[in-house]
Amino acid sequence: QVQLAESGGGSAPSGGSLRLSCTASALIDDYAMGWFRQAPGKEREELGCISWNGDSTFYADSVKGRFTISRINAQRSLYLHMNNLKPEDSAMYYCAARISRVAVQDTCPHMNYWGQGTQVTVSS
Repeated sequence: QVQLAESGGGSAPSGGSLRLSCTASALIDDYAMGWFRQAPGKEREELGCISWNGDSTFYADSVKGRFTISRINAQRSLYLHMNNLKPEDSAMYYCAARISRVAVQDTCPHMNYWGQGTQVTVSS
């Protein structure tokens, strides 16, 4: 079992950037991983996922071209680089993982390990 901890959230102006980090308690070499968010009163939104080896990524249309997911397995870390932030990006952001080596877009909706979340607030 792996435990996940997000960090790097905070406040940013519209058009600004933030980088979120997710650190795992165990090796993540066999895990597909991803980022999700949930705003108050809204359903959890899948932002994107990355394959176990980092070779494949999948992004939601809402963040494609603005957000980038990366990972460094040797550091047990996952990252979300967010650029051109908008007020509607304000939410609690979560990282997630699942042991998987199948297509990342098929794994993304089925994550079974979750972090506690980190808050992102974008001001207009």
